Amino acid sequence: MRKNVGTGATGMTASGLDDRLSSDSKKAARIMVVEDDFDIQQIVCVYLKHAGFDVQSASDGNEAIRLIPEFRPDLIVLDLMMQPVDGWAVLEWLRSSPSSTVPVLVLTALNHLKEQVQVFEKGAIEYMTKPTQPRALVERIRTILTLTVEQRSMLQRKRIDEHRQTLERVSAPQPDEFLY
Repeated sequence: MRKNVGTGATGMTASGLDDRLSSDSKKAARIMVVEDDFDIQQIVCVYLKHAGFDVQSASDGNEAIRLIPEFRPDLIVLDLMMQPVDGWAVLEWLRSSPSSTVPVLVLTALNHLKEQVQVFEKGAIEYMTKPTQPRALVERIRTILTLTVEQRSMLQRKRIDEHRQTLERVSAPQPDEFLY
């Protein structure tokens, strides 16, 4: 089910009206929000729309996989814990296509370092935990959208290295710990 945020009294979506009114101006970046919690999805979508993005939402991984080729997002905001198809499967599906370069920002309640490393290894460029401030999400999205494909790839490798190093430090036995 396709959901566009901002349908007015005329029955036309706000994005459709915006496209008609600003046909000569620069097109808004297309953001897909994949989130199964309806309240969070609506808050994120409304905030992104207010920030000037063209927003499409999906309630689970199946719907996202179906809509991504049609909507052609410039960036995907992706939750990991969804049913029946989760965000991990969406990441794998995206990366199975060699031509797919759409950046993915993971927005999830999962906050373990191991999961963060796995997310970056599976192709995400950014990781934010819920709850988060919508303003911070918008700023991260804007930053990511300014990067070239090469810069995003370098950032992704940097994040993997940073998180792996942190994980190794946290997992390493400390000098004052007993070893059994």
